Amino acid sequence: MRRLKVGDLVKVIAGKDKGKEGRVTRILRDDDRVVVEGLNKVVRHTKPNQRDREGGKREKEAPMHISNVMPLDASTGKATRVTTKVADDGKRQRVARKTGAELKS
Repeated sequence: MRRLKVGDLVKVIAGKDKGKEGRVTRILRDDDRVVVEGLNKVVRHTKPNQRDREGGKREKEAPMHISNVMPLDASTGKATRVTTKVADDGKRQRVARKTGAELKS
């Protein structure tokens, strides 16, 4: 079980967007990278072509390493480490280390 899932609210702890928060939109498991909505923007310069008649500058979110983000604890609003706990029904849950609150995605 991984510590991050698509839809999780995360805080960036390193890099040019340090301190900012956003939602995980994609997880690239093979590369250990995540794409966070609205963060780590890069500019791509495109030429006009058949599909894009105008061309120009296009901004998009680039993947960042998974170690540069931490999930937010819903109860405190702070970044937290994650552990797993087995629930009464036998399913595993992701919980915050400090508070023990369940993490929802």
